[in-house]
Amino acid sequence: MGRIINLEELRSIRNRLRDERKKVVFTNGVFDILHRGHVQYLTDARALGDVLIVGINSDDSVRRIKGSGRPIVGEEDRAFLVSSLLPVDFVCFFDEDTPYNLIAAIVPDILVKGADWSRDNIVGREIVEGAGGVVKAIKLTPDRSTTSIIDRILERFSGDRAKGK
Repeated sequence: MGRIINLEELRSIRNRLRDERKKVVFTNGVFDILHRGHVQYLTDARALGDVLIVGINSDDSVRRIKGSGRPIVGEEDRAFLVSSLLPVDFVCFFDEDTPYNLIAAIVPDILVKGADWSRDNIVGREIVEGAGGVVKAIKLTPDRSTTSIIDRILERFSGDRAKGK
């Protein structure tokens, strides 16, 4: 089971992993309302290396990116859930809008994003590739997203209200 750590701890762990010649994979996201697509994505990311580090947007970061109604699930709960998943070794929060500073601090061997991201828009790509690492895009699980779950809940709720339930 993964651990939730701060950036200072992560730097130290990354240095040790580098000395041990472990291949470190990094990905990031909000991971609001954890679902099958998240688990499959993290499983696929972990399969690319020896250790999976997941950067999670803080609540403030999520609100700036997705609006005042998000996240649905708070950062501590999101980190607990993600860190509890078998493929995840470490979780670290970042408060900026992007994980650029986190990526620059640890310089992973493999940077992973969903295939819905164009290569040119992957934050930290130049850092990882400049250090000899690689950037990988992982195919997303179709019809699985937090937004679609929220939309279905709202649709159901509005339908029930219209019926007087």
